[in-house]
Amino acid sequence: MQIQWYPGHMAKAKRLLKDQLGRVDVVIELCDARLPFASRNPELARLTQGKRRLLILGKADLADEAATKRWLAHFEKGGQTAFAFDAVRGRAKDAARHIESITADQVARQAARGVRKTVRAMVVGVPNVGKSTFINRLNGAPVAAVADRPGVTRANRWVRISPYMELLDTPGLLWPRLDDERAARRLAWLGTIRDEILDSEDLAVSLLTSLLAIRPQAVRERFKLDGAAPQGHALLEAVCRGRGFLMAGGAPDTERAAAIVLDEFRAGRLGRVTLEDVVDIP
Repeated sequence: MQIQWYPGHMAKAKRLLKDQLGRVDVVIELCDARLPFASRNPELARLTQGKRRLLILGKADLADEAATKRWLAHFEKGGQTAFAFDAVRGRAKDAARHIESITADQVARQAARGVRKTVRAMVVGVPNVGKSTFINRLNGAPVAAVADRPGVTRANRWVRISPYMELLDTPGLLWPRLDDERAARRLAWLGTIRDEILDSEDLAVSLLTSLLAIRPQAVRERFKLDGAAPQGHALLEAVCRGRGFLMAGGAPDTERAAAIVLDEFRAGRLGRVTLEDVVDIP
């Protein structure tokens, strides 16, 4: 599955990101806690080289807690400051404290000169990873557009979190070619890539097949699968029968079933699932 999805606004966003780097003190990168390795754009590390960095495993409320702890230990062992952020129960004060900690020496130096420094942080990551949700939680009220689809944020936007902290919301950035088939497919499951450019039924079948290996009971109960689960497209037809997605004459509405499978997984209806473990990384 070689995916090339690089809209014009991403190329523009990349240029704007470079222009703004000199104005920020720290770069906050969000990845998806369900896919902590594959949901990180390798170009961002190169573009922000030399900047202080904070890695946030976003949407941690949808990921397996034990797996998230292993990933945090892995990143910390590699010298990266990282923490998990729960989009539902995450406390803004905890996130702000991490940002303040990583810039404490800069603030102290300015204070010694009699200056109260305003910390400026750039928030980056791939599309639909939760950047705007994170900023809204820190702000305490919605200021950044949020939707369960990629490409909502199209331009850089500064948000004042407190009198002495500002965050820059940036558009999600993918890299131009996704050559790793497994990583591309998993990114598509999460909604990082627009569904419109993919075959949603094939995508749903591959997701169901993977979930049956990870959480078989949850899949069977959610989609009312009886007996041995079929393979391939027949699996989607079984979902139609189990959930009653039938058209006139009893034909399975596989298009509707595919959309429901993807939506319910992305919303966490099949429980907390992590798609890759630390041992998966190259």
